[in-house]
Amino acid sequence: MPQRTPFHTAAHAPVARWSPMIALCLVALSALLAGCSAPSKVFSPQESFGSVATYSRLFDASPAQTCEAARRALLSQGYIINTHLAEMVEGKKNFQPEADAHLQMMIRVVCVPESAQGKVSLGFVTAVQEQYTLKKSNNSASLGVGGVGSVSLPLLSSDEALVKVGSETIASDAFYDSFFDLIKRYLVLGEPTVE
Repeated sequence: MPQRTPFHTAAHAPVARWSPMIALCLVALSALLAGCSAPSKVFSPQESFGSVATYSRLFDASPAQTCEAARRALLSQGYIINTHLAEMVEGKKNFQPEADAHLQMMIRVVCVPESAQGKVSLGFVTAVQEQYTLKKSNNSASLGVGGVGSVSLPLLSSDEALVKVGSETIASDAFYDSFFDLIKRYLVLGEPTVE
């Protein structure tokens, strides 16, 4: 029969004593981690499709004429045109309602034919407003002089950056009604005069 050595017995004794302690620590750690994980927030669908004509209107003009009138309407209100195609126009405008708040409005107009002859078009308009805020961050550095000892001089600097905090599609009927009225005005102005 092999003899037990003091080394053999000492090597297994701590493991036997620590096994319940290790199991208890693992259970406590699992419970702690489970408690720290917050359930993710679930949002219901924000869209309800309907036949409401908030975002579209019929125009007695070709798609190219409608989009040209939309481009002129945007330009008349100070928008910078990013994209201008025969059947799509997109413009952006910046606003600063407060010193540390910044808004950016992007309006996209898509014009599609609604009749076989192309003399009636359907204009789809979507406006998205993005909100930014000014974020300040302090950066610090220290200057150490090696030969003298540990002399440190704090050097402070501050960086500022605009951080996007929200984005929303405008859903106001009055907003779109006023824009469609402006498009109609430019369509009437663009019609050739008969002499």
